[in-house]
Amino acid sequence: MQLTVVLPAKNESAGLRKTLPRIRDVCPDAEVIVVDDGSTDDTADVARVLGAKVISSPYSMGNGAAIKRGARAASGEVIVFMDADGQHDPVSIPDLLQPLAEGYDMVVGARDSSGQANVGRSLANGLYNRVATWMTGQSIRDLTSGFRAVRADRFREFLHLLPNGFSYPTTITMAFFRSAYAVTYRPIKVVARVGTASHIRPLRDGFRFLVIIFKIATLYSPMKIFLPMSLIFFGLGASYYSYTFVTDNRFTNMSLLLFSAAVIVFLIGLVSEQVSALVYGRGKN
Repeated sequence: MQLTVVLPAKNESAGLRKTLPRIRDVCPDAEVIVVDDGSTDDTADVARVLGAKVISSPYSMGNGAAIKRGARAASGEVIVFMDADGQHDPVSIPDLLQPLAEGYDMVVGARDSSGQANVGRSLANGLYNRVATWMTGQSIRDLTSGFRAVRADRFREFLHLLPNGFSYPTTITMAFFRSAYAVTYRPIKVVARVGTASHIRPLRDGFRFLVIIFKIATLYSPMKIFLPMSLIFFGLGASYYSYTFVTDNRFTNMSLLLFSAAVIVFLIGLVSEQVSALVYGRGKN
């Protein structure tokens, strides 16, 4: 299988000096694409000197946008996505490629707790994994890992779903499960990044990552969220009505509001389920 390695990079010249030669050592025949996401350093020049194809953006569009641009430009049947900051070891690439030959459509490099940037990130990723496992019924070991190998044609089916920000791994993983494409995991080791600190800021991006949890649920099966919420409203309405009937022998406006909310939430979930089905079908038309 012809291989393309895509590395989104923003001010990662130091990391590329370490990563690109190691990719060449492990995969000498692979096409290597560095997507320069509006860097202000010499990222693009370093990548060209080290033999990579460079796609430059005039301004920063986001990690997800860089992934999409790299996927469109890739000529390989298989694409490996990895970080340009030196955290991902190219030695792991053959391990990610092997399951593809066995029939899998995507192989994700799964980090252990030592591979997380800090305790907060480790706890957050653990929560994402549990929510996604509950939604899909499959064991998801690392939902947010950016080191993965995919069949290019499968991946491109979902480009229209991918955000331009940092949560592309979440979206593409859930999309593959939703479409019954085979996904598996392989353990990887992660080392300290080279160069500047991570572009993710806990305070600035905390709310955005919280939204990811709700996105996981609504992306895969909205009714798994909306139906329980509807039942909760219905239960509250029934309980309050029972109380007011016993105490005052009447049906109150609050009971009506809670029953109405139950019906509305259920209908929203039903419509969301249909929209989700249409969205996933779009990529195959």
